[in-house]
Amino acid sequence: MSPGPQPVTTKPASLGARPEGAVGENDASARIREMFSGIAPRYDLLNHVLSLSLDRLWRRRVARRFRNVLDRSDALVLDVCCGTGDLTLALARRSRAAIIGSDFAHPMLVRALDKSRSNGKGSSSGARLVGYIEADALSLPFSDATFDLVTAAFGFRNLANYDRGLQEIFRVLRPGGQIGILEFSEPRGAVFGGLYRFYFRRILPRIGGAISGSPWAYSYLPNSVGKFPAPTELGCRMSDAGFAGANHELWTGGTVTLHRATKP
Repeated sequence: MSPGPQPVTTKPASLGARPEGAVGENDASARIREMFSGIAPRYDLLNHVLSLSLDRLWRRRVARRFRNVLDRSDALVLDVCCGTGDLTLALARRSRAAIIGSDFAHPMLVRALDKSRSNGKGSSSGARLVGYIEADALSLPFSDATFDLVTAAFGFRNLANYDRGLQEIFRVLRPGGQIGILEFSEPRGAVFGGLYRFYFRRILPRIGGAISGSPWAYSYLPNSVGKFPAPTELGCRMSDAGFAGANHELWTGGTVTLHRATKP
């Protein structure tokens, strides 16, 4: 079925993460890599605490949404911006596919590898976690048309150029391959939306900064979510990158969104 006509939007030629003080895409990428490398030791703890452990539920739900790919023993899956590997491992536990995790922050990958060695190598269904590779999602070291599924959980938002990130994912996907991006979003509604924004902008940065020792990293988080494209705009950008059937699901009151599309 055709995705149908998409709404016309006016958008800047380039849109991506810009930490405070960053000048250009290269500087933004370098600052983000340094930030995540610095908070790697407490990253998992903070994810669970600040989300009330809902992040575990969200990742399991992503794995269920892509079961048609993960159930295939001939499929190859790439989890970009994998961080400490939580989504990579959630996919591996529920699949027979071969799975690779990639990230450009080395300390994050060290922790991902430790976790996979201790409790996430595979599953009773025969999953194959091939391993991890240090790579920038804007310049992936893979040939064209390599993967059947590319995912990202809470990492795509940190790319210095969203359109280039989508184009790179499109390039490495095989025809018929799928993309799944799980990201934070800002819920609408005067009451719940107001409570969420108060927590996300006032409470979360204080807790995150105190536990991680990096107040800057956890003030960057709500700012980056506020500047990230709305679900409908990201869908338009997916379509512009060549994807078909761009759609999204709002979860947990609209605080997170799963974006999906297919390479024709």
